[in-house]
Amino acid sequence: MISLFRKRARWSLVVITTFTVGFSFAHASVVITGTRVIYPANQREVSVKLNSNGAVPALVQSWVDDGDPDAKAKDKPMPFTLLPPVARIDPGKGQTLRMMYTQDPLPQDRESVYYLNVLEVPPRPPADLQGENLLQMAFRSRIKIFFRPVGLSGNPNETPAQVSWQVVKAEDGKGYALKGENPTVFHANYAETSVKFGDKSYASDGGMIPPRSSRLFPLAGLQALPVGAPEITFNAIDDYGGSHPVTLKPGMQSEAQ
Repeated sequence: MISLFRKRARWSLVVITTFTVGFSFAHASVVITGTRVIYPANQREVSVKLNSNGAVPALVQSWVDDGDPDAKAKDKPMPFTLLPPVARIDPGKGQTLRMMYTQDPLPQDRESVYYLNVLEVPPRPPADLQGENLLQMAFRSRIKIFFRPVGLSGNPNETPAQVSWQVVKAEDGKGYALKGENPTVFHANYAETSVKFGDKSYASDGGMIPPRSSRLFPLAGLQALPVGAPEITFNAIDDYGGSHPVTLKPGMQSEAQ
């Protein structure tokens, strides 16, 4: 599998047939409106809009997984039903997915996260090209679903700023990592994080910190801990997929240790 990434949403590219002489860059023609789905527990259903920007009809399959990107549709039961699970979308048209919570028991004291997958299956080649050596690709888009119980205290968009940070030893004992502690009942989402000591910065990939949990963000290149408190920068992602850069000056967060 070849992976493509776009900001705050993941695309996967699956090669169906691999016989070709030339190659031109391809991209998904079916896109999901939005970069995440917020599902309030008291809603009967929520809608997700798909749009086709392609020149030919597209066949799409949709399913939900619980965090395993390699999981296939119907691998195991999920607490959400999608209608329709398979649909044809004509060029320039759209399709609305209806997502319904099945009422399966989920934690009511914190937010839960699942993932929506939309697989665009390539159409059959024209009759005059059948039998030729072709390269066909299926694109999959995958975005987060946040299931939000009723009555949770706090504002989810303020969660990233409530996380406390420390520079700690990496899990393997080699180098250092940025540790984020999330005391809230919502997920804290970051596009990227970094630490600065003096005029030297050490970056880390972004990621998500679950409610009432912690996560380590490895800091590439930081092998010895400098003297002094670090400056910490992160790009927080809100419910609408917007990115908000925040810089915590020394003394505004926990000391390195």
